[in-house]
Amino acid sequence: MNVQEKLELIKRNTQEIITEEELKNLFETKKQPVIYLGTAITSTPHIGYFVWVKKMCDFMKAGCKVIVLLADIHGALDNCPWELLEKRYDYYKIVIPALFESLGADLKKLELVKGSDYQLSKEYVFDVLRMSTMVSVADCTKAASEVVKMGESPKLSGLLYPIFQALDEEYLKADMQFGGNDQRKIFVFDRENLPKLGYKARVEVLSPLVPGLTASGKMSSSEAGSKVDLLDDEPTVNKKIGDAFCEPGKIEKNGVLAFVKYVVIPHKEDNDLSFVVERPEKFGGDLAYKSYVELERDYVAEKLHPQDLKKAVAKEVNVLLGTIRKRVKGHEKLIMEAYPDR
Repeated sequence: MNVQEKLELIKRNTQEIITEEELKNLFETKKQPVIYLGTAITSTPHIGYFVWVKKMCDFMKAGCKVIVLLADIHGALDNCPWELLEKRYDYYKIVIPALFESLGADLKKLELVKGSDYQLSKEYVFDVLRMSTMVSVADCTKAASEVVKMGESPKLSGLLYPIFQALDEEYLKADMQFGGNDQRKIFVFDRENLPKLGYKARVEVLSPLVPGLTASGKMSSSEAGSKVDLLDDEPTVNKKIGDAFCEPGKIEKNGVLAFVKYVVIPHKEDNDLSFVVERPEKFGGDLAYKSYVELERDYVAEKLHPQDLKKAVAKEVNVLLGTIRKRVKGHEKLIMEAYPDR
């Protein structure tokens, strides 16, 4: 794979790259660039995680060193109870590799890092203090606003969150950071403030946010049907996706279509397979799609019915979750301890 092919793969299904010129230069000058993504140890992971996992698989394929930061300290800064952090970390340590495995990734190419393993070092803490003297409360509030649960009376911890995330780029020796578009303000904060400490600004790669399954378009813990948990059994997956908001001919706020676009079709493409929507012969028989463009065209033209699409997507989700169900089997006690309110 040459540099141009690597860049095209990396840009697939991304929303923005800060900056593309820096990305190109990075791949032209470094044999194995380092990409990292941080996931805060908070609520139970859901199928939306497949979006960033699939993208990280693209980075693997492009020859990058891939690091996933299991950010336990970030979880605490974002209101996860301290006494649950270790149990939740243990759970994430099981399911995150399983997500990669379900998409066919080589786990030998995946490096997991625990945040507290280096974020409590005197060097890191000193840099936190150094940066805190160089940035304003307004800067940190703006950066954290779309990521941290600030609430009516924000805690100081939420303002530390962007400082930690900026320093992670340096301490993980990353060349790039990947995240959802809700991270954009933090990514810009990183680029503006790392050089103040004498560290280089990194390349930031952003993906679109995937809508939830309800009409609100949001994935929310207060809306039980808005997301599919990685621990949901097959009947629950079928029901949640079967009940999902999926207007005929409309692609806006359509979490089902989004999952097809960012996970199912790329996964099929990379394995030279088609995404098959099964239908009775009396309704035209099965449909097979090699690209998302073809599928969206049929959906907008209402040649593809929402219920047929949802059944096919539920089937694909259950196949992907099969690996995770195997990996979490026998860890029921850990899950209960990590998420006592589940």
